[in-house]
Amino acid sequence: MTFFKALATLLFLVAAACAVTSPARADAIDDALGHFAQDKFPETDKGIDSLSGSGAPTAAAVMDALANNRLLFDPGSKQIFYKDASDTLFDAKTGAKAEGVDASTLKKVRLNNAVRSKLQSVGGSMALLAPDPTKRLDAANAVFRSHDANQLAPVETALAKENDAAVKAALLQARAAILATKPDATADQRLDAIQVLKLRGDQDAQGLLTPLATVAPDDASMDKVRTAAKAALSAISMQLAIWQAVQNVWYGVSLGSVLLLAAIGLAITFGVMGIINMAHGEMVMIGAYTTFVVQQVIRTSMPGLFDASLIIAVPLAFLVSGAVGIAIERLVIRHLYGRPLETLLATWGISLILQQAVRTTFGANNKEVGAPSFMSGSFHLGGLEITSGRMWIIAFTICVFVALQLVLRATPFGLRMRAVTQNRRMASAMGISTGRIDALAFGLGSGIAGIAGVALSQIDNVSPNLGQSYIIDSFMVVVFGGVGNLWGTLVAALALGIANKFLEPLAGAVLAKIAVLVFIILFIQKRPRGLFALKGRSVEA
Repeated sequence: MTFFKALATLLFLVAAACAVTSPARADAIDDALGHFAQDKFPETDKGIDSLSGSGAPTAAAVMDALANNRLLFDPGSKQIFYKDASDTLFDAKTGAKAEGVDASTLKKVRLNNAVRSKLQSVGGSMALLAPDPTKRLDAANAVFRSHDANQLAPVETALAKENDAAVKAALLQARAAILATKPDATADQRLDAIQVLKLRGDQDAQGLLTPLATVAPDDASMDKVRTAAKAALSAISMQLAIWQAVQNVWYGVSLGSVLLLAAIGLAITFGVMGIINMAHGEMVMIGAYTTFVVQQVIRTSMPGLFDASLIIAVPLAFLVSGAVGIAIERLVIRHLYGRPLETLLATWGISLILQQAVRTTFGANNKEVGAPSFMSGSFHLGGLEITSGRMWIIAFTICVFVALQLVLRATPFGLRMRAVTQNRRMASAMGISTGRIDALAFGLGSGIAGIAGVALSQIDNVSPNLGQSYIIDSFMVVVFGGVGNLWGTLVAALALGIANKFLEPLAGAVLAKIAVLVFIILFIQKRPRGLFALKGRSVEA
């Protein structure tokens, strides 16, 4: 009997506890929401505290609504509601849709700066425990930037529960940022924080460590903190300098790939025909406008194909620009061989005609050329920031260069073109139609310039003046690398691109270009045929 009495007593106590706990939780939620209906800032502040500790399923949604001025209350019944982003009304206690409630009779819960600050702090604490790892990571990064001492306890609570490696690392950095700036932190806590910030190794970490490196050594422990902070700052400075150099190399390779695309077609026409083609930039412009037209057609007729617009534009730009180039060679340039000055003036006149034709057809304003989804955004590789668009342009440039090498090395046309380049008279004597090769080579060079225009449409303004921005740089690349030598053009483009990016921080963009131009002039005085001179009887004559 004693056993059954004890069991009955235990069951009664459990039932009583459940009966009491459930209403207590409900009362806690009601109490938290009740503060918001008072329409007073101190009460709203209390409501935020109560709601954050209530464990209510709707707490996050209510906090979000409050932050975005979408939390409402009924002045009569004091019931709390909130709206989501689509203006649908919900009961703040249950999270159910509020049916039959006239939203026009509800009043907004007001905010002031103090309440907003409290809301941001509490919202950050709740976000550290959010189910979504992305939200937890964003919250940890926000705490790192604010290094609010009030967030130390929530960060340590989140650290104890966190399993995701990336989020845990961000939480450790947030904790280190707080301890590095917390006035009453111990020396051991600061030493641990210094090591974490040293591993982070960016400018934000530098900013947090600098005050610790200048702190007055009140005792031996603080002297250790100052010494450790100085050592960490030195290591971070060295690491940042290395990453900056790598970043400049990346920017230089990116610029070099653009220069190579713009110059490689000119290297063919200049090398084979000896023509100073001042209209080469307009072939680039035609390729860019072809891309614009392709995207306009896709936007209006087949929007689902937009991500493939550049793939479609590449062959079309090659054909359009190549056809224009062949027409220029057949109609104008073939009558001016051996007269370089007149050829220069004629092609310059053609460039003006093409620019005006484009202005008349498309207008003088810049045209919008969109980027496909795979070319948008950026990512970090260590301390190196890589934009997707530039990365794809570099890959595209490599493909164009390899394809052109295959054409020149593995096709009968390439063999004949190289023969004409090295010794025009001998090639003619061997039965090669030099006139036909000239036309096809000019078309090939112009077509490649059109392909360059497709790539440049992603990083520059598509306007009638697009080609003028690259014509001088293209000539510098061709002359520096060696006329008619594609490998020389590749090396010259990369060298000039990297040199520009290292000189720009020191001298500015304009002076950097002037310095490069002066260097090329002096270099050509010593090596008139460039870095890689072609060999052959005519080129050596």
